[in-house]
Parts: sequence; C-alpha cells; structure tokens
Amino acid sequence: MSLTVKQVESLIRKAAPGATADADGLYLKITPAGSASWQYRYQIGGGKRRMMGLGACSVVTLAQAREKAAEARKMVKQGIDPLAAKEAEAPARVTTFADAATAYVDGRADGWSNPKHVEQWRSTLTTYCAKFSHLPVDDVTIDHAEAALRPVWLEKSETATRVLTRIVAVLAFAHDKGWRKDDDADSWAPRLRRRLPMLPKKAIRVRHHPALPYTQIAEFMKALRLSDATGSRALELAVLCASRSGEVREARWQEIDFEASTWAIPGERMKARIEHRIPLSRQALALLARMKPADVEPTAYVFRGMKPGKPLSDMTLTAFIRRQNEKATVWADDRGDAITQHGFRSTFRDWCSEMTPYPRDVAEMALAHTIGDKVEAAYRRGDLFEKRRAMMQDWADYCDGLAIVA
Repeated sequence: MSLTVKQVESLIRKAAPGATADADGLYLKITPAGSASWQYRYQIGGGKRRMMGLGACSVVTLAQAREKAAEARKMVKQGIDPLAAKEAEAPARVTTFADAATAYVDGRADGWSNPKHVEQWRSTLTTYCAKFSHLPVDDVTIDHAEAALRPVWLEKSETATRVLTRIVAVLAFAHDKGWRKDDDADSWAPRLRRRLPMLPKKAIRVRHHPALPYTQIAEFMKALRLSDATGSRALELAVLCASRSGEVREARWQEIDFEASTWAIPGERMKARIEHRIPLSRQALALLARMKPADVEPTAYVFRGMKPGKPLSDMTLTAFIRRQNEKATVWADDRGDAITQHGFRSTFRDWCSEMTPYPRDVAEMALAHTIGDKVEAAYRRGDLFEKRRAMMQDWADYCDGLAIVA
C-alpha cells in the first residue's frame, strides 16, 4: 500500500529510525539522527541490490520522489544502472578539502550515536580549515595544517588536537576514494607535534566532570523531586540508572520492560555500540509508571521535547541544577565547581568504591564501560546482570536516604 502525504509527515515527526516502503522500490529512510530522505532500491539482473538517494524529504516531496523513482525504474527495465549512468554523466570536477570533509562526515553520520558529534565534526572542520578548504584535496599539505593549528595549539589545545585527528581522517579517506595521491596523512600527527610547541601537561590532562559528593545525593534527590518539570524527571532517571544524558533523552517506551524491570538500550544509541541492559530499581520503575501515558505508542520518546516527535534537548537535564544555583543553593563538587549531569555517573562510581563491597567489574558494567584488556574482553560473555540488579537497588535506596551499604 502506497504512502500518503500525511503518513510521510507523521513518520518524519516521530523520527523513528528505519525504512518505510512506498511502492515499486521507493522508500522513506529515517536515520538514528532523525534525518529523513528518499531512496530507490533496485537490482540489475541477478546482481547485488543497490540503493540510490533521491534527496532529502525537506527538499523533495512525495510526488517528486515518485517521479524520480519512475525514471530510474525505466532505466532498470532497459538494463541500465541508474547510479552508474548518473556518475558517468556528472561533469568532472575537482574534489576540494571541503567536499572530502562533507563526504566523510555524511558517510559516517549514521554510525554515530550522538547527533551532536556530526555537528561538531562539521563545525570544527569548517572553522579551523577555512584557509585551505577551497583547495583541491590533493593539494593540501602538512604546512596548511600547521598554519591552521598553530594559532590555537596552546590556547585551545583540546580542540586543536581533535581538529588534527579529523584532518588526518579526511585526508586518509580522500586517498581511499582516489581523490588524493599522497598516502602520508597518517604520519602527520607525530610530525606536527614535533613542529608545534609542546603542550603542557595540564593542557592534555583528562578533564573530569564536576561531580556531587555521594554523601549529598539524598539531599539533592529530595530537592529534585520537588520539581515537576519533565527535565527534572529525566535527570532523576539518569541518576537512578547512572546513565548518560543521551541515553535517557532518547529513551523510547518500547525499550522499557515493566514486567522484567529492565531497560534495554539498543547498541546504536550506546557509546560502545553494544546493547546495554539496565536493571530498573523500584524507584526507577515507579517514576516510569507515573510518566507512562495510557495510550502510549511504543516508538514514542519517554521524555518528549517541545517539538513533536523530538526528544528533550541536551540542556534540559541541567536546567534544574542551573535554577538551583541561581537561588544560591549551589550544588558543587569538592573543589567548589558547579556540578553537571554527567558528573552523577562519577558520584555513583565513588559510592560503589567507598560504600559498597561490589566488585569493580560490576560497577564498570553498570556504567557501560568497555573492558580495556582485549584478552579479558574476549573471554567475558556475561553482563553481570543479576549482581547489577542488587547494586542498582541499593543505589536507589541510598539516593532515598533509606540505606547505606557497608
């Protein structure tokens, strides 16, 4: 059955990742990042199935997509590969660094769990590579990269080192695509570090998120529960589950199993790209039960944003903390720095180490941290789920001020 315009609009609003068929090989594709586009899928003879992009839904209407698909379908019936024909007809043009950067980011965007990563890559490459972005990618030299990085190397060392990594990745990609002859980009990082000033140790030290001391968590949770804002409820769940902001904000009702008291986060939304199961405490289950609408759609977000079909914004979870700080009730770490949402994962980890007998592996598994030792990781099969269930209940009780595990 063919799609209607209203159905297309509804699917785009819901932003549920996947491909929905229209008819005769035309599909509406929605990525995990929420972008929607048209695709035509076809097969020449008994060959491999191919996918041809027909444009973003924001630019190409349903009717226009059907017209484009019909033209491609005619070619397929004649034994002509529409993608190959399109590439053959395209005028030869020089691929610039900007072109290569766009192609690289576009090709990897669907694999990044956080849409912010896509924008960060685009923004940094556009901003810091502006002086050579118009050059053919084959003409970009290490001198261009040095000139771009030198002004910010010491002033914004963390950003500069990320830009260096991204420049190298784009150039290596360009070589693989045949747009660049030289295959020397992988050697640029150590060479540029020799050319540029040595970074002071404090500039390359890992910066930890300010975290609330665990002894104050019960008091904080009591204050948090006085707020009826959706963002406050999302922050409460994040604290109870020791979860990252994106994992909570993009949670969908189909991930929550109330009978099994489990929240299963798909691998594409996890930093390690592996499904993460969270045992839900009684407090977490009660919170979710209060929030669940009677006629909820499985694909709907648990914490809906202001725009239809969109999750909460990233800053919503920190809104409560900011409001509290403005009232002079400053929640801070041991150094006096205002806490962040992500810092509660450190609060949880400190509590595990200082106040409980739970093994390190159980705490690390609860935080969805990957095992650093490759040999150990190869032999690890379980996820210590039942041990984590007991630990997460103890943590929720501690957050209520009900129990201290010695």
